[in-house]
Amino acid sequence: MKPILNKSIELDHFREYYWLKVELVKFCRENGLSATGAKKEIEARIVHYLKTGEKLSAEKSQGNSRIDTKVPITLNTRLKQTYKNDKANRVFFKSIIGERFKFNVIFMKWVKLNPEKTYQDAVDEWLRIEVEKKSGQSHKIAPQFEYNQYTRDFFIANPDKSRADAIACWKYKKGLRGSNRYENSDLIVLDDKPIF
Repeated sequence: MKPILNKSIELDHFREYYWLKVELVKFCRENGLSATGAKKEIEARIVHYLKTGEKLSAEKSQGNSRIDTKVPITLNTRLKQTYKNDKANRVFFKSIIGERFKFNVIFMKWVKLNPEKTYQDAVDEWLRIEVEKKSGQSHKIAPQFEYNQYTRDFFIANPDKSRADAIACWKYKKGLRGSNRYENSDLIVLDDKPIF
């Protein structure tokens, strides 16, 4: 049974279970910790707090301080001048690429690593990523996206199963102590599903 996330939780128990970001944020707010940042940053802050009792503050991001929102976006604009994953950039990319444009993790990571590139370079990269995806090439899923990795592994092992089956198995798995990686034994939860 998954323990309650409060300040008396043992560090080992905290590390052994899957926590939603909303649960981590709630814990931080209840205990006076900074609740900002990516899930892994918040988890690290909680681990430090549970180990030492010390409340770390979130590191200030320098990334947005350089953005000038008055610079018009063109294909020749450097990403570092205006780029954020926001509505203005979505509208711009849709005007060039079309309605199929969506921000995705691979693209956003590329932008972050290439601030000196232009919006034309970004459009070219997004189109290249789209071709890779359509060809069936899969990318490594970052560790913080445990659900995505779980469902990918689930469908590789069970191509005949439904999305509802994958979600039922994921809900079962994340309530267990230990790894959140897919295992064939997770299918046990599907045996308990009512038959209509």
